Amino acid sequence: MGASMVGQGSKERFARAQLVFPDGTSRASIERDPVPRYVARGNGSYLIDVDGNQFLDLNANFTTLIHGHAFGPVVEALAHQLHLGTCFAYPTETEIALAELLCERIPRVERVRFVNTGTEAVLFAIKAARAFTGRSKIAKLEGAYHGAYDWAEVSLAATPDNWGSPSGPRSTPSYRGMPASVLDEVIVMRFNDADAARRLLSLHGRDLAAVIIDPMPSRAGLIPPKPDFIAAVQETARMNGVLVIADEVLNLRQSFEGASALYGLVPDLITMGKIIGGGLPIGAIGGRHEVMEVFDASAGRPLLPQGGTFSANPLSIKAGLAAMRHLDHAAIAHLEDLGNLVRNGIARAISKSEAPFCVTGAASLFRVHPMVQVPNDNREAYPTPNASKLMKQLVNFFAENGIILPLGGTASISTPMNRTDAKLVVEVFSGFLDSHRACWT
Repeated sequence: MGASMVGQGSKERFARAQLVFPDGTSRASIERDPVPRYVARGNGSYLIDVDGNQFLDLNANFTTLIHGHAFGPVVEALAHQLHLGTCFAYPTETEIALAELLCERIPRVERVRFVNTGTEAVLFAIKAARAFTGRSKIAKLEGAYHGAYDWAEVSLAATPDNWGSPSGPRSTPSYRGMPASVLDEVIVMRFNDADAARRLLSLHGRDLAAVIIDPMPSRAGLIPPKPDFIAAVQETARMNGVLVIADEVLNLRQSFEGASALYGLVPDLITMGKIIGGGLPIGAIGGRHEVMEVFDASAGRPLLPQGGTFSANPLSIKAGLAAMRHLDHAAIAHLEDLGNLVRNGIARAISKSEAPFCVTGAASLFRVHPMVQVPNDNREAYPTPNASKLMKQLVNFFAENGIILPLGGTASISTPMNRTDAKLVVEVFSGFLDSHRACWT
Protein backbone atom coordinates (compact mmCIF):
# COMPACT_ATOMS: atom_id res chain seq x y z
CA MET A 1 0.00 0.00 0.00
CA GLY A 2 1.10 3.57 -0.58
CA ALA A 3 0.83 6.65 1.57
CA SER A 4 -0.87 9.89 0.66
CA MET A 5 1.91 12.01 2.14
CA VAL A 6 5.27 11.73 0.41
CA GLY A 7 8.20 10.34 2.38
CA GLN A 8 11.51 11.74 3.48
CA GLY A 9 13.28 10.64 0.29
CA SER A 10 11.01 12.78 -1.88
CA LYS A 11 11.31 15.71 0.51
CA GLU A 12 15.11 15.61 0.35
CA ARG A 13 15.14 15.51 -3.44
CA PHE A 14 12.65 18.35 -3.69
CA ALA A 15 14.83 20.49 -1.45
CA ARG A 16 17.70 19.97 -3.92
CA ALA A 17 15.45 20.58 -6.92
CA GLN A 18 14.27 23.94 -5.62
CA LEU A 19 17.85 25.20 -5.92
CA VAL A 20 18.01 24.52 -9.66
CA PHE A 21 14.43 24.66 -11.02
CA PRO A 22 12.12 27.73 -10.87
CA ASP A 23 9.48 25.93 -8.81
CA GLY A 24 11.41 22.78 -8.00
CA THR A 25 10.19 20.88 -11.09
CA SER A 26 10.59 20.88 -14.86
CA ARG A 27 6.87 20.49 -15.69
CA ALA A 28 3.91 22.61 -14.62
CA SER A 29 1.80 19.45 -14.70
CA ILE A 30 3.68 17.82 -11.81
CA GLU A 31 1.34 17.28 -8.84
CA ARG A 32 2.53 18.29 -5.37
CA ASP A 33 0.96 18.39 -1.93
CA PRO A 34 3.09 20.43 -1.36
CA VAL A 35 6.02 18.14 -2.26
CA PRO A 36 5.98 16.02 -5.44
CA ARG A 37 6.44 12.29 -5.21
CA TYR A 38 9.78 11.18 -6.69
CA VAL A 39 9.75 7.90 -8.59
CA ALA A 40 12.51 5.29 -8.41
CA ARG A 41 11.22 2.83 -11.01
CA GLY A 42 8.21 1.39 -12.75
CA ASN A 43 7.19 -2.19 -13.33
CA GLY A 44 4.18 -3.07 -15.47
CA SER A 45 1.16 -1.13 -14.23
CA TYR A 46 2.88 -0.19 -10.97
CA LEU A 47 5.40 2.46 -9.97
CA ILE A 48 7.60 2.58 -6.89
CA ASP A 49 8.69 5.85 -5.33
CA VAL A 50 12.06 6.62 -3.73
CA ASP A 51 10.64 5.76 -0.30
CA GLY A 52 9.65 2.26 -1.40
CA ASN A 53 5.88 2.85 -1.72
CA GLN A 54 4.20 0.97 -4.56
CA PHE A 55 1.22 2.35 -6.50
CA LEU A 56 -1.09 1.16 -9.24
CA ASP A 57 -0.36 3.86 -11.82
CA LEU A 58 -3.47 5.32 -13.46
CA ASN A 59 -1.53 8.34 -14.69
CA ALA A 60 0.96 6.38 -16.86
CA ASN A 61 2.81 9.59 -17.73
CA PHE A 62 -0.37 11.33 -18.81
CA THR A 63 -1.79 8.30 -20.73
CA THR A 64 1.45 7.62 -22.65
CA LEU A 65 2.38 4.20 -21.25
CA ILE A 66 -0.35 2.03 -22.72
CA HIS A 67 1.76 -1.07 -22.03
CA GLY A 68 2.83 0.13 -18.61
CA HIS A 69 6.37 0.60 -17.33
CA ALA A 70 9.44 -1.24 -18.65
CA PHE A 71 7.43 -3.16 -21.27
CA GLY A 72 9.61 -6.10 -22.31
CA PRO A 73 9.45 -5.70 -26.13
CA VAL A 74 10.23 -1.99 -25.83
CA VAL A 75 13.16 -2.61 -23.47
CA GLU A 76 14.53 -5.23 -25.87
CA ALA A 77 14.14 -2.95 -28.91
CA LEU A 78 15.89 -0.07 -27.13
CA ALA A 79 18.74 -2.26 -25.91
CA HIS A 80 19.33 -3.42 -29.49
CA GLN A 81 19.24 0.12 -30.90
CA LEU A 82 21.60 1.53 -28.27
CA HIS A 83 24.36 -0.70 -29.64
CA LEU A 84 23.68 0.58 -33.17
CA GLY A 85 23.57 4.29 -32.35
CA THR A 86 21.24 6.79 -30.75
CA CYS A 87 20.75 9.39 -33.49
CA PHE A 88 21.84 10.09 -37.04
CA ALA A 89 21.59 12.89 -39.61
CA TYR A 90 20.10 10.34 -42.02
CA PRO A 91 16.91 8.26 -42.09
CA THR A 92 16.60 4.68 -40.85
CA GLU A 93 14.54 1.79 -42.14
CA THR A 94 12.60 1.57 -38.88
CA GLU A 95 10.95 4.94 -39.43
CA ILE A 96 9.51 3.59 -42.67
CA ALA A 97 8.11 0.60 -40.80
CA LEU A 98 6.39 2.73 -38.15
CA ALA A 99 4.98 5.08 -40.80
CA GLU A 100 3.70 2.05 -42.75
CA LEU A 101 1.97 0.74 -39.64
CA LEU A 102 0.24 4.08 -39.04
CA CYS A 103 -0.81 4.43 -42.68
CA GLU A 104 -2.23 0.89 -42.73
CA ARG A 105 -4.05 1.25 -39.43
CA ILE A 106 -5.38 4.82 -39.22
CA PRO A 107 -7.97 5.91 -41.83
CA ARG A 108 -7.07 9.07 -43.77
CA VAL A 109 -3.38 8.74 -42.86
CA GLU A 110 -1.80 8.45 -46.32
CA ARG A 111 1.50 10.15 -45.50
CA VAL A 112 3.33 10.74 -42.21
CA ARG A 113 5.84 13.25 -40.84
CA PHE A 114 7.59 12.49 -37.54
CA VAL A 115 8.44 15.18 -34.98
CA ASN A 116 9.46 15.12 -31.32
CA THR A 117 6.33 15.86 -29.28
CA GLY A 118 2.58 16.22 -29.46
CA THR A 119 3.03 19.97 -29.26
CA GLU A 120 5.19 19.91 -32.39
CA ALA A 121 2.69 17.68 -34.15
CA VAL A 122 -0.11 20.20 -33.55
CA LEU A 123 2.15 23.14 -34.41
CA PHE A 124 3.11 21.69 -37.79
CA ALA A 125 -0.41 20.46 -38.54
CA ILE A 126 -1.70 24.01 -38.11
CA LYS A 127 1.16 25.34 -40.24
CA ALA A 128 0.42 22.71 -42.87
CA ALA A 129 -3.20 23.80 -43.02
CA ARG A 130 -2.10 27.40 -43.45
CA ALA A 131 0.37 26.48 -46.18
CA PHE A 132 -2.25 24.41 -48.00
CA THR A 133 -5.09 26.94 -47.82
CA GLY A 134 -3.17 30.23 -47.80
CA ARG A 135 -5.26 31.32 -44.80
CA SER A 136 -4.05 32.13 -41.29
CA LYS A 137 -6.90 31.83 -38.76
CA ILE A 138 -7.94 28.66 -36.96
CA ALA A 139 -10.93 27.53 -34.92
CA LYS A 140 -10.65 25.41 -31.77
CA LEU A 141 -12.63 24.20 -28.79
CA GLU A 142 -12.82 26.10 -25.51
CA GLY A 143 -10.84 24.34 -22.77
CA ALA A 144 -9.22 21.82 -25.11
CA TYR A 145 -5.50 21.19 -24.69
CA HIS A 146 -3.38 20.97 -27.84
CA GLY A 147 0.12 21.58 -26.48
CA ALA A 148 2.18 24.75 -26.11
CA TYR A 149 1.76 26.54 -29.46
CA ASP A 150 0.32 30.04 -28.97
CA TRP A 151 -2.64 29.63 -31.33
CA ALA A 152 -3.45 26.19 -29.92
CA GLU A 153 -3.37 27.53 -26.35
CA VAL A 154 -6.05 30.18 -26.80
CA SER A 155 -8.92 29.74 -24.31
CA LEU A 156 -7.24 26.71 -22.76
CA ALA A 157 -7.44 28.40 -19.37
CA ALA A 158 -10.75 30.21 -19.84
CA THR A 159 -12.73 30.68 -16.63
CA PRO A 160 -16.26 31.88 -15.79
CA ASP A 161 -14.74 35.32 -15.25
CA ASN A 162 -13.55 35.72 -18.84
CA TRP A 163 -14.95 33.04 -21.15
CA GLY A 164 -17.73 35.23 -22.55
CA SER A 165 -21.21 34.39 -23.79
CA PRO A 166 -22.44 30.82 -24.35
CA SER A 167 -23.08 31.39 -28.05
CA GLY A 168 -19.85 33.27 -28.78
CA PRO A 169 -16.96 32.32 -26.48
CA ARG A 170 -14.25 34.91 -26.04
CA SER A 171 -10.67 34.19 -27.12
CA THR A 172 -8.70 34.36 -23.89
CA PRO A 173 -4.92 34.29 -23.29
CA SER A 174 -3.32 31.28 -21.61
CA TYR A 175 -0.36 33.24 -20.23
CA ARG A 176 0.55 36.81 -19.44
CA GLY A 177 1.86 38.59 -22.51
CA MET A 178 0.23 36.40 -25.15
CA PRO A 179 0.03 38.66 -28.23
CA ALA A 180 -3.36 40.17 -28.88
CA SER A 181 -2.87 39.34 -32.57
CA VAL A 182 -2.94 35.64 -31.67
CA LEU A 183 -6.29 36.05 -29.94
CA ASP A 184 -7.64 37.78 -33.04
CA GLU A 185 -6.66 34.81 -35.20
CA VAL A 186 -8.45 32.10 -33.20
CA ILE A 187 -12.20 31.42 -33.26
CA VAL A 188 -13.36 29.61 -30.13
CA MET A 189 -16.26 27.17 -30.10
CA ARG A 190 -17.99 25.22 -27.35
CA PHE A 191 -17.81 21.46 -27.52
CA ASN A 192 -21.02 19.67 -28.51
CA ASP A 193 -22.82 22.89 -29.57
CA ALA A 194 -23.71 21.97 -33.15
CA ASP A 195 -25.69 25.12 -33.98
CA ALA A 196 -22.95 27.46 -32.77
CA ALA A 197 -20.30 25.46 -34.63
CA ARG A 198 -22.22 25.83 -37.91
CA ARG A 199 -22.74 29.53 -37.36
CA LEU A 200 -19.15 30.35 -36.32
CA LEU A 201 -17.51 28.24 -39.02
CA SER A 202 -19.80 29.73 -41.66
CA LEU A 203 -19.24 33.29 -40.45
CA HIS A 204 -15.43 33.00 -40.41
CA GLY A 205 -14.99 30.25 -42.98
CA ARG A 206 -13.26 32.32 -45.67
CA ASP A 207 -10.49 33.26 -43.22
CA LEU A 208 -10.00 29.87 -41.53
CA ALA A 209 -7.21 27.50 -42.46
CA ALA A 210 -8.39 24.78 -40.12
CA VAL A 211 -10.59 23.74 -37.26
CA ILE A 212 -8.76 21.57 -34.74
CA ILE A 213 -10.86 19.03 -32.85
CA ASP A 214 -9.93 16.64 -30.09
CA PRO A 215 -12.63 13.96 -30.50
CA MET A 216 -12.88 13.64 -26.70
CA PRO A 217 -11.06 16.57 -25.04
CA SER A 218 -9.31 15.40 -21.90
CA ARG A 219 -8.87 18.66 -20.01
CA ALA A 220 -12.31 19.78 -21.12
CA GLY A 221 -13.90 16.83 -19.34
CA LEU A 222 -13.25 13.62 -21.35
CA ILE A 223 -16.78 13.93 -22.70
CA PRO A 224 -17.96 11.98 -25.76
CA PRO A 225 -18.82 14.01 -28.86
CA LYS A 226 -22.42 14.20 -30.02
CA PRO A 227 -22.92 12.92 -33.58
CA ASP A 228 -24.68 16.13 -34.64
CA PHE A 229 -21.71 18.18 -33.41
CA ILE A 230 -19.20 16.09 -35.36
CA ALA A 231 -21.42 16.37 -38.44
CA ALA A 232 -21.84 20.13 -38.04
CA VAL A 233 -18.09 20.73 -37.78
CA GLN A 234 -17.23 18.46 -40.66
CA GLU A 235 -19.95 19.57 -43.07
CA THR A 236 -19.49 23.29 -42.45
CA ALA A 237 -15.72 23.03 -42.71
CA ARG A 238 -15.97 21.23 -46.05
CA MET A 239 -18.41 23.80 -47.45
CA ASN A 240 -15.99 26.59 -46.61
CA GLY A 241 -12.73 24.95 -47.64
CA VAL A 242 -11.57 24.67 -44.03
CA LEU A 243 -9.33 21.72 -43.18
CA VAL A 244 -10.26 19.49 -40.25
CA ILE A 245 -7.42 18.56 -37.90
CA ALA A 246 -8.10 15.73 -35.46
CA ASP A 247 -5.81 15.97 -32.43
CA GLU A 248 -5.38 12.35 -31.38
CA VAL A 249 -2.15 12.75 -29.43
CA LEU A 250 -4.00 11.43 -26.39
CA ASN A 251 -7.06 9.75 -27.89
CA LEU A 252 -5.49 7.59 -30.60
CA ARG A 253 -5.73 4.76 -28.04
CA GLN A 254 -9.54 4.75 -28.11
CA SER A 255 -9.71 2.06 -30.79
CA PHE A 256 -7.46 0.06 -33.10
CA GLU A 257 -8.02 2.74 -35.76
CA GLY A 258 -8.03 5.72 -33.42
CA ALA A 259 -10.72 8.05 -32.13
CA SER A 260 -11.83 9.75 -35.34
CA ALA A 261 -12.86 6.43 -36.85
CA LEU A 262 -14.78 5.64 -33.67
CA TYR A 263 -16.83 8.84 -33.75
CA GLY A 264 -17.33 9.31 -37.49
CA LEU A 265 -14.89 12.19 -37.96
CA VAL A 266 -13.11 12.21 -41.33
CA PRO A 267 -10.18 14.61 -40.87
CA ASP A 268 -7.72 16.01 -43.38
CA LEU A 269 -4.88 15.83 -40.85
CA ILE A 270 -4.37 13.80 -37.67
CA THR A 271 -1.84 14.59 -34.96
CA MET A 272 -0.41 11.67 -33.00
CA GLY A 273 1.99 11.14 -30.11
CA LYS A 274 2.19 9.51 -26.69
CA ILE A 275 1.46 5.80 -27.34
CA ILE A 276 3.21 5.74 -30.75
CA GLY A 277 6.57 6.36 -29.03
CA GLY A 278 6.52 3.43 -26.63
CA GLY A 279 7.34 5.72 -23.70
CA LEU A 280 9.88 7.92 -25.50
CA PRO A 281 9.33 11.45 -26.89
CA ILE A 282 7.57 11.47 -30.26
CA GLY A 283 4.96 13.22 -32.34
CA ALA A 284 3.58 12.71 -35.82
CA ILE A 285 1.43 14.46 -38.38
CA GLY A 286 -0.53 12.24 -40.74
CA GLY A 287 -3.10 13.00 -43.36
CA ARG A 288 -4.27 13.19 -46.94
CA HIS A 289 -1.52 12.96 -49.54
CA GLU A 290 -2.56 16.26 -51.13
CA VAL A 291 -2.28 18.18 -47.86
CA MET A 292 0.90 16.47 -46.70
CA GLU A 293 2.61 17.55 -49.94
CA VAL A 294 3.24 20.95 -48.31
CA PHE A 295 6.22 19.22 -46.60
CA ASP A 296 7.64 17.94 -49.93
CA ALA A 297 11.20 19.25 -50.36
CA SER A 298 12.17 17.04 -53.31
CA ALA A 299 12.00 19.90 -55.82
CA GLY A 300 13.52 22.60 -53.62
CA ARG A 301 12.13 24.68 -50.78
CA PRO A 302 8.76 23.22 -49.71
CA LEU A 303 5.65 25.24 -48.96
CA LEU A 304 6.29 24.32 -45.31
CA PRO A 305 9.89 23.62 -44.27
CA GLN A 306 10.10 21.25 -41.29
CA GLY A 307 13.25 19.78 -39.79
CA GLY A 308 14.34 18.88 -36.31
CA THR A 309 17.58 17.36 -35.04
CA PHE A 310 15.72 14.60 -33.21
CA SER A 311 12.72 14.11 -35.51
CA ALA A 312 12.34 10.38 -36.28
CA ASN A 313 14.93 9.65 -33.62
CA PRO A 314 15.75 5.93 -33.95
CA LEU A 315 15.26 5.25 -30.22
CA SER A 316 11.74 6.68 -30.20
CA ILE A 317 10.91 5.02 -33.51
CA LYS A 318 12.17 1.58 -32.39
CA ALA A 319 10.30 1.83 -29.08
CA GLY A 320 7.15 3.06 -30.81
CA LEU A 321 7.19 0.30 -33.41
CA ALA A 322 7.52 -2.37 -30.71
CA ALA A 323 4.70 -0.83 -28.66
CA MET A 324 2.31 -0.38 -31.59
CA ARG A 325 2.90 -3.89 -32.94
CA HIS A 326 1.81 -5.26 -29.57
CA LEU A 327 -1.23 -2.97 -29.46
CA ASP A 328 -3.24 -5.42 -31.53
CA HIS A 329 -6.97 -6.14 -31.58
CA ALA A 330 -6.68 -8.44 -28.56
CA ALA A 331 -4.88 -5.78 -26.54
CA ILE A 332 -7.49 -3.16 -27.46
CA ALA A 333 -10.30 -5.55 -26.45
CA HIS A 334 -8.56 -6.22 -23.11
CA LEU A 335 -8.27 -2.48 -22.42
CA GLU A 336 -11.90 -1.90 -23.36
CA ASP A 337 -13.04 -4.69 -21.05
CA LEU A 338 -11.16 -3.24 -18.10
CA GLY A 339 -12.32 0.28 -18.94
CA ASN A 340 -15.95 -0.81 -18.96
CA LEU A 341 -15.46 -2.65 -15.67
CA VAL A 342 -14.03 0.46 -13.99
CA ARG A 343 -16.49 2.98 -15.42
CA ASN A 344 -19.54 0.80 -14.77
CA GLY A 345 -18.35 -0.08 -11.28
CA ILE A 346 -17.77 3.57 -10.39
CA ALA A 347 -21.18 4.51 -11.81
CA ARG A 348 -22.90 1.81 -9.73
CA ALA A 349 -21.11 2.97 -6.57
CA ILE A 350 -22.22 6.55 -7.22
CA SER A 351 -25.81 5.50 -7.81
CA LYS A 352 -25.88 3.36 -4.68
CA SER A 353 -24.53 6.11 -2.41
CA GLU A 354 -26.26 9.02 -4.19
CA ALA A 355 -22.95 10.88 -4.05
CA PRO A 356 -22.35 14.06 -6.09
CA PHE A 357 -20.09 12.41 -8.66
CA CYS A 358 -20.26 11.14 -12.21
CA VAL A 359 -17.84 9.36 -14.51
CA THR A 360 -16.96 9.97 -18.16
CA GLY A 361 -14.61 8.41 -20.67
CA ALA A 362 -14.36 5.58 -23.17
CA ALA A 363 -12.19 2.59 -24.03
CA SER A 364 -9.15 2.65 -21.71
CA LEU A 365 -9.77 6.17 -20.36
CA PHE A 366 -11.95 7.48 -17.56
CA ARG A 367 -12.42 10.61 -15.49
CA VAL A 368 -14.34 11.17 -12.27
CA HIS A 369 -16.19 14.49 -11.93
CA PRO A 370 -17.30 15.99 -8.58
CA MET A 371 -20.77 16.81 -9.89
CA VAL A 372 -24.09 15.01 -10.25
CA GLN A 373 -24.85 15.59 -13.93
CA VAL A 374 -22.56 14.33 -16.67
CA PRO A 375 -21.24 17.52 -18.33
CA ASN A 376 -21.65 18.28 -22.03
CA ASP A 377 -18.68 20.60 -22.44
CA ASN A 378 -15.85 22.43 -20.73
CA ARG A 379 -18.08 25.00 -19.03
CA GLU A 380 -20.30 22.38 -17.45
CA ALA A 381 -17.23 20.37 -16.39
CA TYR A 382 -15.57 23.38 -14.75
CA PRO A 383 -15.36 22.58 -11.01
CA THR A 384 -16.41 24.88 -8.17
CA PRO A 385 -13.90 25.50 -5.34
CA ASN A 386 -15.76 22.99 -3.14
CA ALA A 387 -15.73 20.42 -5.93
CA SER A 388 -11.99 20.90 -6.42
CA LYS A 389 -11.45 20.35 -2.70
CA LEU A 390 -13.50 17.15 -2.87
CA MET A 391 -11.41 15.89 -5.79
CA LYS A 392 -8.22 16.54 -3.84
CA GLN A 393 -9.59 14.43 -1.00
CA LEU A 394 -10.42 11.66 -3.49
CA VAL A 395 -6.90 11.70 -4.96
CA ASN A 396 -5.35 11.56 -1.47
CA PHE A 397 -7.61 8.67 -0.49
CA PHE A 398 -6.55 6.75 -3.58
CA ALA A 399 -2.88 7.36 -2.75
CA GLU A 400 -3.43 6.13 0.80
CA ASN A 401 -4.77 2.93 -0.75
CA GLY A 402 -1.93 2.45 -3.22
CA ILE A 403 -3.35 4.00 -6.40
CA ILE A 404 -2.19 7.05 -8.35
CA LEU A 405 -5.30 8.86 -9.63
CA PRO A 406 -4.56 12.00 -11.66
CA LEU A 407 -5.92 15.17 -10.07
CA GLY A 408 -8.48 16.79 -12.34
CA GLY A 409 -7.29 14.78 -15.32
CA THR A 410 -7.70 11.62 -17.30
CA ALA A 411 -6.99 8.25 -15.73
CA SER A 412 -5.76 5.51 -18.05
CA ILE A 413 -5.67 1.74 -18.05
CA SER A 414 -2.62 -0.14 -19.33
CA THR A 415 -2.34 -3.62 -20.81
CA PRO A 416 -0.50 -5.16 -17.79
CA MET A 417 -3.54 -4.43 -15.63
CA ASN A 418 -6.01 -7.24 -14.96
CA ARG A 419 -9.56 -7.52 -13.67
CA THR A 420 -8.30 -7.66 -10.07
CA ASP A 421 -6.61 -4.27 -10.57
CA ALA A 422 -9.79 -2.85 -12.12
CA LYS A 423 -11.92 -4.14 -9.26
CA LEU A 424 -9.47 -2.58 -6.79
CA VAL A 425 -10.04 0.84 -8.39
CA VAL A 426 -13.80 0.43 -7.94
CA GLU A 427 -13.41 -0.84 -4.36
CA VAL A 428 -11.22 2.10 -3.36
CA PHE A 429 -13.64 4.56 -4.93
CA SER A 430 -16.52 2.91 -3.06
CA GLY A 431 -14.48 3.11 0.14
CA PHE A 432 -14.03 6.83 -0.38
CA LEU A 433 -17.76 7.35 -0.81
CA ASP A 434 -18.45 5.41 2.39
CA SER A 435 -15.85 7.22 4.47
CA HIS A 436 -16.43 10.77 3.17
CA ARG A 437 -20.24 10.86 3.09
CA ALA A 438 -20.20 13.76 5.57
CA CYS A 439 -18.51 15.92 2.92
CA TRP A 440 -21.73 16.23 0.91
CA THR A 441 -24.57 15.35 3.26
